[in-house]
Amino acid sequence: MGKAECISYDDNQLPYIDLGSARIRMDKEQAPEWALKKAQDELREVDGIKEQAIKQLRELIQNEKQLNLPLDDEYMMMFLRPCHYYPESALKRVRASAFQFHFHFQFTFAFVLFLQLKNFYNMKLKYGQACENIVPDKLRNVFEADILNLLPTRDQHGRRLLVLEAGKKWKPSKVPLVDLFRGIQLTVLGSMVEPYSQICGAVVIIDMEGNCFASPAGLPLSHITQFTPSFAAMLLDYIQDCICMRLKGVHIVNNSYIFNMLFAIFKPFIREKLRKRIFFHGKDWKSLTSHIDAGALPPKYGGTATWELPPGKLLGEFFECYLKDYEQADSYGYPAGYKMKK
Repeated sequence: MGKAECISYDDNQLPYIDLGSARIRMDKEQAPEWALKKAQDELREVDGIKEQAIKQLRELIQNEKQLNLPLDDEYMMMFLRPCHYYPESALKRVRASAFQFHFHFQFTFAFVLFLQLKNFYNMKLKYGQACENIVPDKLRNVFEADILNLLPTRDQHGRRLLVLEAGKKWKPSKVPLVDLFRGIQLTVLGSMVEPYSQICGAVVIIDMEGNCFASPAGLPLSHITQFTPSFAAMLLDYIQDCICMRLKGVHIVNNSYIFNMLFAIFKPFIREKLRKRIFFHGKDWKSLTSHIDAGALPPKYGGTATWELPPGKLLGEFFECYLKDYEQADSYGYPAGYKMKK
C-alpha cells in the first residue's frame, strides 16, 4: 500500500490515517484492561487513593483563583497518573522549581502534584512565544517539513512512539527552533489526553542524520547555532519539571562520535533519572530494537513494520481535526502578565 493521502473517519466520526496494516489515531477511549492493571500495580491507581487525590487536587486548583483549568475527573487524572501517586517523586519536581512558597502547608501528594501542574502552566509566562499558540494551524510549517512523526504502533510496553528528525532534513530557515519546540509540545499534548499513554508513557526517537562534511558534529552549522544555552535550559526545564507525561526513553540514532562528545558537555545538567533513559545507538539497529520491538518500527530504523508513514502535511491535517480541542487547551493557564508568587 502506498502512502495515505487523506483523513478517514470511523463509525464515531473520529479521524484517523489509514496506513493499511495500522492506523494513526488518538486513543481517547479507556485504556485496555492490562494497562489498567498496570496503573493499579505501578501507579497505585486504586480505590481510595485515586478519589482522595482527585478531590484534593481539585480543591487546590479552585483556591488558585488566577489559574483557569477544567475540574473534571479526566483532567485531574491527566496530571495524577504520570507521577505514580507517590509524593516523593512529585516532591523532587517541587524542589527543582524556580519558585519557593513563603507559607507553611502539609505536603500531601496532591499538593506537590499541584505545584508540578503550576510549573506546567507557568511555562507560558516564563518562556512566552516558545510556549504559546500550541495549535496545529499555527504550526503547519513544522508538519509540512516532515520532521515530526507519530508512529501508528506502540512498543511492547504500550508506550507511544514519537520520532523527531532533527538532522539534515530539518531546515531552520523554514522551521525555526522555537516552532520545532512548539510542534513537539503539540504532539506531546495529543498523547497526554490518551488514557493509554498516561499509564504507559512515551518514547522519543531523535534522528540526527546529517551531512557529515558540514561540521565536526555531523550537522550543518545552521543547526548547531540554534542550540543556545538558553534553549537548552528551557528544554530541560520542560522535560524535567513541567511535562506531564511518563517519558520512558529517549533514543538518539544516526549520531556521530563528535556529537556524543558535545552532548557530554550538557550531561552534568541532566538529572540522573533522565540520564539513565537516554541511549545513543548510531546506526546500530540491533541496539535500538533491543529496547523497542522491531514490529513497532519502520525498516529505516531496523524494524519490520509494513506500514509507510504518511506525508507530514497529512499528519498536520490530522491534528487540525482536533483544532478546537487544542485552542481550548491553549486558553488554559494563568492570564497574561500574571506573576507567580516567589
